[in-house]
Amino acid sequence: MDCCGGTDEHTDDCTEVQVKEGIDAKTVAAAKALESEHYSAGFSTAIETEFSPKGLSEDTIRFISAKKEEPEWLLEWRLAAYKRWLTMEEPTWAKVRYSPINYQEYYYYAAPKTGAKYESIDDVPKEILETYEKLGIPLREAEVLLGVEGAAETAATAREKPRVAVDAVFDSVSVATTFRKELEKAGVIFMSISEAVREHPELVKKYLGSVVPQSDNFFATLNSAVFSDGTFVYVP
Repeated sequence: MDCCGGTDEHTDDCTEVQVKEGIDAKTVAAAKALESEHYSAGFSTAIETEFSPKGLSEDTIRFISAKKEEPEWLLEWRLAAYKRWLTMEEPTWAKVRYSPINYQEYYYYAAPKTGAKYESIDDVPKEILETYEKLGIPLREAEVLLGVEGAAETAATAREKPRVAVDAVFDSVSVATTFRKELEKAGVIFMSISEAVREHPELVKKYLGSVVPQSDNFFATLNSAVFSDGTFVYVP
């Protein structure tokens, strides 16, 4: 955070965090307290990764769509969002300060070079498993991996352990989905959105963008153009 700048901000001195007018003292105090705390998720995982070309253009959109092997209708949906985004301006009303974003300096797709989604927990690279363990997501524990082929659970374990369905997305790809088969028995579809596009295209086409339309705001429109994966849940 910067200090000593701008005419619409106030600072006590140059050692203070720059605060915009309208922010209450309680919020400022909470933000300052966070500065001194260790960010537990502030780490990176070294793994061989495939990237899209840097920058954002129609070619970027086509690259992502091709990587995901998407149908033509979804590519067109992405391209429509991208063309709309080009006509929009980034909002400035939020009471936050950050350096201007150069959208041409980012990669919009990154995925482990191992590629396809893993069929067994044993196939998931050790580095990826450790990443989720650091984040408190127990992908290594076989008793909760009902959705990953090769995992097993006894009735006793089922009663003793918390049961939380997880679709683990690493960078731009889903690497493991838990409890998928068990949820299917109840009629619930739970999988990555990339899989849903292939297996349930009619549902994705019907509901994609129905809660937050691609035209809703600057960042929703950008996300509609370049999203690479996510979680799909359908409860009939």
